Amino acid sequence: MDDKLNVTYITFAGFTAYILIVCSNCTIVCLIWIHKNLHEPMYIFIAALLLNSVIFSTAVYPKLLIDFLSEKQIISYPACLCQFFIYYTFGSSEFLLLSAMAYDRYVSICKPLQYPTIMTKTTVSILLLLAWLWPACHVVVSVFLNIRKLCRFTLKGILCNNALYNLPCESTKAGVVVVAVYGVIVLMNIVFFPMLFILFTYTRILIITYQSSRDVRKKAAQTCLPHLLVLISIPFLTTYNIIVARVESDFPKITHLIMTLQALFYHPLFNPIIYGLKMKEISKHLKRVFCQAKLN
Repeated sequence: MDDKLNVTYITFAGFTAYILIVCSNCTIVCLIWIHKNLHEPMYIFIAALLLNSVIFSTAVYPKLLIDFLSEKQIISYPACLCQFFIYYTFGSSEFLLLSAMAYDRYVSICKPLQYPTIMTKTTVSILLLLAWLWPACHVVVSVFLNIRKLCRFTLKGILCNNALYNLPCESTKAGVVVVAVYGVIVLMNIVFFPMLFILFTYTRILIITYQSSRDVRKKAAQTCLPHLLVLISIPFLTTYNIIVARVESDFPKITHLIMTLQALFYHPLFNPIIYGLKMKEISKHLKRVFCQAKLN
């Protein structure tokens, strides 16, 4: 009876979190889409980040909750590879979108006179395209490396993540080395190097603003603080997510679900809250929407 209650409560909490993620992220994306004064690179990147969160969550939450309510958790291998692709592509895109946002803030604060000529519509479009295509190209190779004869049919975990590498039949030592080396290359290209770039740009921003006037420091704090709040949590959540992916399935199903949900829901749920409250223009439009709703 207690297990059934736990299943009900956790499923309800997970479903509620997913609805909140979709509604909150889509609300801010719609505001940015509707209001022309928000058609600036900074807000476009925020909209892209929030849209990325919705797609990422949709690839994970519904299937996860359905599996948790089912007596048997079954997924076809092609569907699992598809979830693997979406999970890692859009999960990795967050690092590149944050890199684009950091570059935008760097140009805006450190090179304000050149900002209109550097951050053109073409530049923004290229950065957005790279943010999604660069991880996709890396992850699709990982998918093809997984297309082999299966000897094991039980996935250790509740998501189609790196545990997929344990399902195919034993390959040669050379094959194992290739997979391991490629995994390191992917990690460097879509996580490590973007993080270094972000740290470099914000360090430069801090140096420039420290040497500038009070107004410049205030502007920098207003626009950079939300990005930094999101950025600070990424290393901890990424490490936690990797640990969750590596944990053996001996853990109770409920414990595994709670651990996974904690690792997955933080950014998609809190990003719209951070950007909605801390970004002045977005916050202003949100207040108008809620005030109109109260009047009606």
